[in-house]
Amino acid sequence: MKIYIASDHAGFELKKALLLENNEKFIDLGPSEFDKDDDYPDYAGKLVSKLNKNDFGVLICGSGQGMAMAANKLGSRAALCRNEEDAIDSREHNDARIACLGAKYTTKELAEKIINCFVETKFSGEERHVRRIGKI
Repeated sequence: MKIYIASDHAGFELKKALLLENNEKFIDLGPSEFDKDDDYPDYAGKLVSKLNKNDFGVLICGSGQGMAMAANKLGSRAALCRNEEDAIDSREHNDARIACLGAKYTTKELAEKIINCFVETKFSGEERHVRRIGKI
């Protein structure tokens, strides 16, 4: 299992803070330095293209919404995770592979808790959840 991480300009500082203490935990897909012109769809695409069924991703932008929309449009299941409950539900019910965080609303400590919950939670596999995912 691999955990990929990427951000746009608005999520750069949170990504940098997460990598500072957890560098061995993540595979960083960029950006490597701050650039105010970095756009979230570019980094969402980069991460989605690397993901396989056993991997996870973390995408960070200002609100988390843009990254979630971009990753979902590109064919992955990404969820905006504002708290630990969102992370757990998105894994148990939706088998999401990417947690999207909003740097404007998420501290490093909260981000670490969200990511841990996301990665540690298994998809329930319940028929109703499988059925609903099949309809997406």
